[in-house]
Amino acid sequence: MAKIGFIGLGNMGAPMARNLIAAGHQVQVFDLNQHVVSQLAEEGARACKNANDVAEGANFVISMLPAAKHVQSLYLGDDGLINHLGDDTIVIDCSTIDAASAKSLGEALMDKGIAFVDAPVSGGVAGAAAGTLTFIVGGAQEHFEAVEPILQNMGKNIFHAGAIGAGQVAKICNNMLLSILMAGTSEALQMGINHGLDPKILSEIMLNSSGRNWTLELYNPCPGVIDSVPSSNQYQPGFMVDLMAKDLGLALEAAQNSGSATPLGALSKNLYTLLQNQGAGAKDFSAIFTLFEKK
Repeated sequence: MAKIGFIGLGNMGAPMARNLIAAGHQVQVFDLNQHVVSQLAEEGARACKNANDVAEGANFVISMLPAAKHVQSLYLGDDGLINHLGDDTIVIDCSTIDAASAKSLGEALMDKGIAFVDAPVSGGVAGAAAGTLTFIVGGAQEHFEAVEPILQNMGKNIFHAGAIGAGQVAKICNNMLLSILMAGTSEALQMGINHGLDPKILSEIMLNSSGRNWTLELYNPCPGVIDSVPSSNQYQPGFMVDLMAKDLGLALEAAQNSGSATPLGALSKNLYTLLQNQGAGAKDFSAIFTLFEKK
């Protein structure tokens, strides 16, 4: 069993850390939210007073933070973790950030002899709790092989996408497609409802037809169709609209850098920005369904 430091215990990070504890690892945790730190301490983790304390003797340090600025500050800021990590520690950043930031962080750590992989996740809060996340890893093959057993304690599907930063590119490609599917599914369901169709029956029809997709089958945005998803709980909890909008911004930035045509991605970004402006930023991203309701 490994000694693992975990920083960032939000909706995704906390259940991920719980799964590491359940797997028998020695887990030491830190987050600005002391309540969740205390909760995990009661479940077997060691509560740390600051982020640098997490690095003490750790074989692996995992971070799960909202944005690149938080990741850069954690590792490379004044008295950052780069000054406290041992050269036998492997850093696993599971945050979703731009590929350039992941590459610059990896280079800075590698210059100090510290191994690094970017490993953003897909699967949402439910997947984090169930330990069925998909990890999309960027880094050297030897480092991927070293972290894979740890990631398997938190996820079901572990992919090596390529060099450092490749995990981030693959993740934002996935999330851009996910946002497009969610918007399209919502639009189609609302049109059916406006014509008097039962959304459960319409969903079943489309699930057995060519419109079948993940959002329709497992994360239906219409309240009452699937009881266990955020749409049936006032779009709480889940993957926030604010985070989807952030990821779409990263996708459009990546598209611009590579000269890629992403008209549907751009439209989806506009729709999620509109949803944010309506005050729904903290709701699950499936709340885009409400944009298409008849007013």
